[in-house]
Amino acid sequence: MKINDFKLECYFGLYEFTAPYLLTQSDCESMTTEELLAMEPGAKEDYLKQWLGYTETWGDPALREVIAGLYQDMKAENILVFHGAQEAIFAYMNVMLNPGDHMIAMYPNYQSAYEVANSVPDCAFSKWWVKDGGDKWVIDFDELEGLIQPNTKVLAINSPNNPTGYTFTNEEIRRLCKICKDHDIYLFSDEVYKGLEMDGETRDWMADHYEGCVSLGVMSKAYGLAGLRVGWLASKDTEMLNKVVKFKHYMSICDSAPSEFLSKVALKHSDQLLKRSHDLIVENIKLADQFFEKYAYLFEKKEISCGPVAFHKLLIDMPVDEFCQMAVDKKGVLLLPAGIYDMEGQYFRMGYGRKGVPEALEKFEEFLIENGFTK
Repeated sequence: MKINDFKLECYFGLYEFTAPYLLTQSDCESMTTEELLAMEPGAKEDYLKQWLGYTETWGDPALREVIAGLYQDMKAENILVFHGAQEAIFAYMNVMLNPGDHMIAMYPNYQSAYEVANSVPDCAFSKWWVKDGGDKWVIDFDELEGLIQPNTKVLAINSPNNPTGYTFTNEEIRRLCKICKDHDIYLFSDEVYKGLEMDGETRDWMADHYEGCVSLGVMSKAYGLAGLRVGWLASKDTEMLNKVVKFKHYMSICDSAPSEFLSKVALKHSDQLLKRSHDLIVENIKLADQFFEKYAYLFEKKEISCGPVAFHKLLIDMPVDEFCQMAVDKKGVLLLPAGIYDMEGQYFRMGYGRKGVPEALEKFEEFLIENGFTK
């Protein structure tokens, strides 16, 4: 197959490990293996005795049980574990999309959610835009229904949305699932930031509401354990999962045994890890809000209700990609411009989930002052 370059990964390949001030990262603060194992009595000793042979292709049965426990109505048989979220997305889309199909993707979105559709001959792709509503991002369900065609096979959504931060409410989740059910459309729901709500409303997993839905989860984002490279699909549609696992046979085959062990430890303490990420995001947003209030003539801040990312707007005439390039070249501050998402407009992504955000904001302010952007 021929597939387009993954723009975000190409961009991060240039700067993620060289720029000293990362102000755009979409994952939350990580921890050491020692810190994680300390959360569970006896885990360190058991980890050192972990067998390093092959694991089951579906994932460690005990891990699948723990993951299933995150949902309201799932069993281990409804969980398929992958080597990270990226593998799960790629496998699912390749299995589900065929020539002549049509898919819709919430947009902007993680590129792999829709790029496979672009690589399948005669497979059409439509964008369901998250739109700028001034102080926040908004979505239009009537527009979604207008995009549906007789051959629409899959709707791919991402909530909380990366990069905008838009998050469906539970009422909207029920409406979304009903639309998909009424039109017999599969729903691919990327929910890798679930559990980081800041508005007091705990969101449901979408796969608990609709049998034609698959929920994507991962250890990387909300849990801050990206180095484990463990993700999963959860769905009541076991027939679909049985097809997807056969695609995995041509990819990783199985996951890393140490990573699955550490994921089990982490998910047994899911609430504690999510609170850790949540509290850090809340504190960083407070600092960012002060920053944007001070520089309201330069930026239009967008509110977020869940997750660690926001998509703010640059208010000056300089193209946003040029502005972001200047920030990383002159001060080592990494931001992500809208062009990475093939999106027009003066938008850039900021991330609030890392401990380094306060220092990065200080350096960002120094960049503005030193380069004549302030009054």
